[in-house]
Amino acid sequence: MKKIALLLFAVSVSFSLEAQIQTPAPSPFSKLEQKVGLTDVTVEYSRPGMKGRKIFGDLVPFDAIWRTGANQNTKITFSDDVTVEGKELKAGSYALYTRPNEAVWEVFFYTDTENWGNPQEWDASKVAATVKVETYKMPMPIETFTITIDDLHNNGGTLGILWENTYVGVDFVVPTVDKAIKSIEDTMANKKDLEANDYYAAGSYYFDEGMNLEQASEWVNKAVEMDGGKSYWMMRTQSLIYAKLGNKKAAVEAAKKSLAAAQAAGNQDYVKMNKDSLKEWAEM
Repeated sequence: MKKIALLLFAVSVSFSLEAQIQTPAPSPFSKLEQKVGLTDVTVEYSRPGMKGRKIFGDLVPFDAIWRTGANQNTKITFSDDVTVEGKELKAGSYALYTRPNEAVWEVFFYTDTENWGNPQEWDASKVAATVKVETYKMPMPIETFTITIDDLHNNGGTLGILWENTYVGVDFVVPTVDKAIKSIEDTMANKKDLEANDYYAAGSYYFDEGMNLEQASEWVNKAVEMDGGKSYWMMRTQSLIYAKLGNKKAAVEAAKKSLAAAQAAGNQDYVKMNKDSLKEWAEM
C-alpha cells in the first residue's frame, strides 16, 4: 500500500510540475472583434502555420469538411441578424466550417459551436446557412492561417480566409440602415435635448447613404448654426450637400468657411479636400 501511495504521489507531483511549464502553442488562439456599421462581429479561432507543408489538397484535403483553422472549431458571432452571400442568418454564434476545393469553397455556418475540430457526426439540421465562394490565388504565400474582416462599409463587409496561396471572401450585409433610422427617429422625437452633434450625425448619415438630401441639409445647417461655425468638418459636409442639391453658391461659401477653419486648426486633410472642391467648382 505504501508503494502505491508513493507512486500516486509521484504522479501527482509530475502533473503539477508539468502544468507550470509554459511553451508557445503550435496554433495560437486569436480573437478578432470588428464593428461593422452598427453590428458587432467577433471571430475566435486558432492559427496553424504552413511550416514547410503543402496545405490545400494535402494537409487540408479537397472536398472534405474542414474546421477552418486548428483546435476547437472556429466561431463567428453576429450581434444582429445578417445576410451572408444573400442567405439570411440570425444573430448569434456559429461554428465556421468549410469544404475547400481548388476553384470553389463551400462555407457552412453551423449552430453547434462546441466541437474540438469537426463534429463527431455531421448534422445537416444544424447548418444555418451554406454559401459557395470562388477562390483567388495570392501573389505571395501566407505562412499563418488568417481570417480578416475587410472591405468595410456602413452596411457590410467581407469575411476573408487566407492561407498558403489561397484567398476566399464571404460578403455579408448588416442591418445598419434600419438601426440608424430608428435611432435618428427616436432621438429627433425629443427635440429639447438635441445638440449640434445629434443634428450633424443625422444629416451626415442621410448624405452618406443618399437619403433625402433636403432633410440632410436641414439637419446639417442646424448643426452648423448651433456650433457657431467652428467645426470645419460640419461645414465641409454642408458644402457637399449644397453641391449635390445644385446650389453652387452656397456650396462655395460653406467650403470657404470650412477651409478657413481647417487652416486655423492646422488640419491639412480638410484644407486639401476643401481646396480640391473649390477648384472643381472653379472658385480658386
